Amino acid sequence: MGNGIGPALEARDVLAVLRGQAAAPADLRARACLLAGELLELGGAAAQGQGRAMAEAILSDGRALVRFMAICEAQGGFREPPAAPLRHALTSSSAGIVSSIDNRQLARIAKLAGAPSARSAGVDLHVKLGQAVDKGEPLLSVHSEARGELDYALAFAAANSQVIAVRAG
Repeated sequence: MGNGIGPALEARDVLAVLRGQAAAPADLRARACLLAGELLELGGAAAQGQGRAMAEAILSDGRALVRFMAICEAQGGFREPPAAPLRHALTSSSAGIVSSIDNRQLARIAKLAGAPSARSAGVDLHVKLGQAVDKGEPLLSVHSEARGELDYALAFAAANSQVIAVRAG
């Protein structure tokens, strides 16, 4: 779900959904509305089969963001997620279709980059399964707070070049 792997990158995705931004991950929005809808039905706030529509309305009209900000305020205030000072994009070596994404290797790259202890570190995915890509197009970006951790993550990615596989299309 979403595009980011790592605390700040995941929080960025959630905030984009709450804020209704055009670039918000559609898969994360859909899953959030599905789960929230089921909870609304389970708790009796929505009739059976109406929870998802209610959740969509609450998200779309801004009530979800207002409530989120109130919760943050009650817990000490809201802060924008930090951005990592070091970033490096990994690009496609050929044109084609994204045929597989190895989540375990992505998680390993994020961990080597410093996530989750380095809050702004992680991996930002730029593609989805089945997406057409051009040669040289960014597939993912590695975010890190330290040069050594970025280097470790990039070395691992280079040794595991099929983290995101692209087949000729």
